[in-house]
Amino acid sequence: MGGIPTNYKAEVLTINGSEKIVPGLMAIGEAACVSVHGANRLGSNSLIDLVVFGRAAAKRAAELIKIGTPHEKISENETEKCLERFDRLRNGNGENKTADLRLAMQKTMQSKCAVFRTDKTLKEGINEIRKPFDGINSIYVKDKSLIFNTDLVETLEFDNLIRQAITTMDSAYHRKESRGAHAREDFPKRNDEKFMQHTLSWCNGKETKIDYRPVHKSTLTDDVQYFPPQERIY
Repeated sequence: MGGIPTNYKAEVLTINGSEKIVPGLMAIGEAACVSVHGANRLGSNSLIDLVVFGRAAAKRAAELIKIGTPHEKISENETEKCLERFDRLRNGNGENKTADLRLAMQKTMQSKCAVFRTDKTLKEGINEIRKPFDGINSIYVKDKSLIFNTDLVETLEFDNLIRQAITTMDSAYHRKESRGAHAREDFPKRNDEKFMQHTLSWCNGKETKIDYRPVHKSTLTDDVQYFPPQERIY
């Protein structure tokens, strides 16, 4: 993971509620959920995080990867899933253009899940954001070619983005507090007792599952002390 010292050998992932060692799994930037800035509002969304932990990840990768080692074979089932999705979208002949669905997604996220949020707008957004998702079932991709097909690329990107939008909207609705970039006008204070947790979300189509995992309240090494989070005061 990003955020670990370069001599730290374990890559950790939470699986079924418990942390497991996953050799070779590393993350930097926002995916790593760490910060060398401490109280920076969007801690991992910064260049220095990428530079520091990107270097650490590269050094760790160099230790793990052996020259001449063949790639692991991917199961045919997984390959077929990818190809089926690719062909299904590429051959879409419905009435919904990707650009129209993307615009609907953008407008909903901007109006219902902006920086300042309320229970009312988020609840409306939960329903509205699923409309462009339903539009995928009748999407239209004009260019069917396999060479420099920007229409298809944008469609594949939308397929990814709409799922992220759904989980973002649902996660924001369930977090009844203000924290970092998540500002609830109806819950202006931070609620550490209930929401000092990482949000976990699973998206199965337009259905989502929301859960939480605790925040670590200790450091990985004895080199630095743990600094508990404090209220942001301007």
